[in-house]
Amino acid sequence: MRLLVTGGAGFIGSAFVRRRLESTADSIVVLDRLTYAGNRANLADVEADPDRARRYRFIHGDIADPATVRPLVASADAIVNFAAESHVDRSILDSEAFLRTGVIGVHVLLEAVREVTAAGRKVRHLQVSTDEVYGSLEEGMSSEDDPLAPRSPYAAAKAAGDLLVRAYHVTYDMDTLITRGSNTYGPHQHVEKLIPLFVTNAIDDQPLPLYGDGLQCRDWLYVDDHADAIGFVLDHGRSGQAYNVAGTGARPNREIVAALLGALGKPWSLVRAVADRPGHDRRYAMDGSRLAGLGWRPSVGLEDGLAATVGWYQSHEAWWRAAKNGDWDAYYERQYGERLAGSTSA
Repeated sequence: MRLLVTGGAGFIGSAFVRRRLESTADSIVVLDRLTYAGNRANLADVEADPDRARRYRFIHGDIADPATVRPLVASADAIVNFAAESHVDRSILDSEAFLRTGVIGVHVLLEAVREVTAAGRKVRHLQVSTDEVYGSLEEGMSSEDDPLAPRSPYAAAKAAGDLLVRAYHVTYDMDTLITRGSNTYGPHQHVEKLIPLFVTNAIDDQPLPLYGDGLQCRDWLYVDDHADAIGFVLDHGRSGQAYNVAGTGARPNREIVAALLGALGKPWSLVRAVADRPGHDRRYAMDGSRLAGLGWRPSVGLEDGLAATVGWYQSHEAWWRAAKNGDWDAYYERQYGERLAGSTSA
């Protein structure tokens, strides 16, 4: 297939590009705006490999720009949309960018697909979403047919994108799919997220700002598993369906932090309890039986995945130090400065 992968220089998107080019004969055009979380270095392995590089092209551009998107969609067999501002903390500080990418950008993509569909050619659109659209659960698991109940600007933007995709499938008979992944971790993840932030801070013996009591519970999914699941749904999913991509088990944040410190040989005293973020979801859990029924299950257990992740950040110091540049210090101070000043032992 000829794939258009939007947001393909980001964390999960770049994993998909690397693995898809390695495992198939597909060609891929990556469209990425290269915001702070988009990193061309994430695709360096592809660009350095002659076989994969000849089936790959990178375009620096914005999915919210119709003039850029239309010709790319017109020459694609399928679109896989990873493009998103994805950090809840940043969405609380400033939500506008999340709406531009997660709502307007999705609409621009869908309109381009609709034009091609109206001309008589089917183009498959796969929207990469998140478990956060279901909101916080006290008990049980979210299934794909549950109502969406987002509780942060980030999750609301993702839910709006999901609803647009569903509406275009129903109204225009477009070939669409949605995947909703659990909390994803692994190599190449931007240092703003919990695992890479705590690993890199611990390497430098800096405090680890743990929100509240640290008992927020998440289902953890290794990035290669997530990327492979998206490819599996692209190949085998039924048009109009959403598919939960569940991980290998739920753990409270405190347990994740303890495992990271153990792998690094660092003391728990680095952990500081800080004021929780507004509207912090307490628990996510998804029923992955629909995707399992198609024949896919995750293969990387949490213990192995965390070990591989810690090892990657230890051996790629130049990568993560480069990520902590630009406006990083200003963002970190705005997000954690006052919290750390008032922190207590965890």
